[in-house]
Amino acid sequence: MKKFHQIRSYQKLHGIGVSIVAAIFITGCASIPPPTEQMAVSKVALSNASSAEGNEFAPLQLQSAMAKMDGAERAMAAEDYVLARQLAEQAQVDAQLAAATARSAKAQKAASALQEDNRVLRQEIDRNTQYQ
Repeated sequence: MKKFHQIRSYQKLHGIGVSIVAAIFITGCASIPPPTEQMAVSKVALSNASSAEGNEFAPLQLQSAMAKMDGAERAMAAEDYVLARQLAEQAQVDAQLAAATARSAKAQKAASALQEDNRVLRQEIDRNTQYQ
């Protein structure tokens, strides 16, 4: 009788073990959804970087973002969604860096122009003051 209970306990444990393994297998095999939202966000970031004149002020960052976006699109076509998401996220960050760099460079250029204008005005004021 004792042996019968041991066999039943072993069968129950074996059944539980098989159920756990099956659940893990099913979870592991669950398909990863395509990162369509991330792809769209990354494309918008690329567009913003181009609009911010990233080609002129941050060409390396913009080229890197575009290359990574191309890789993400190829990964999407190959249904490698994990790689597609990673590349799209990297492209987004690179594009945001390109846009920020471009905005910063444009602001620096504008500040330099204002400083030069101020210098010219001061010279003009000084010249006018000397003649009076």
